Amino acid sequence: MTKSVYATLILAVAALILAVVLNPSPEQHRERITEVIAKRSPLAEVLGVGQLTAFTSTYHSLGIASWTTVGDRTVSIGAFGMIYVSN
Repeated sequence: MTKSVYATLILAVAALILAVVLNPSPEQHRERITEVIAKRSPLAEVLGVGQLTAFTSTYHSLGIASWTTVGDRTVSIGAFGMIYVSN
């Protein structure tokens, strides 16, 4: 094997380890959902829509990435310590 193959392999393993270590927890997903919904609508913040959505969400993880769902709808997706909340 050449040096470039070893370097690529080492980088891939490092990225995989980093993804596992930085995979967002259920609590991080729920906090982010609450924050984003509150920012999008002051009325939703007052009514506690973000907290209700976060409370009813179900956490799923592949070890390197995670997501939450409410019913059949994906609410948030997380990887490498970042969480995206869908509309």
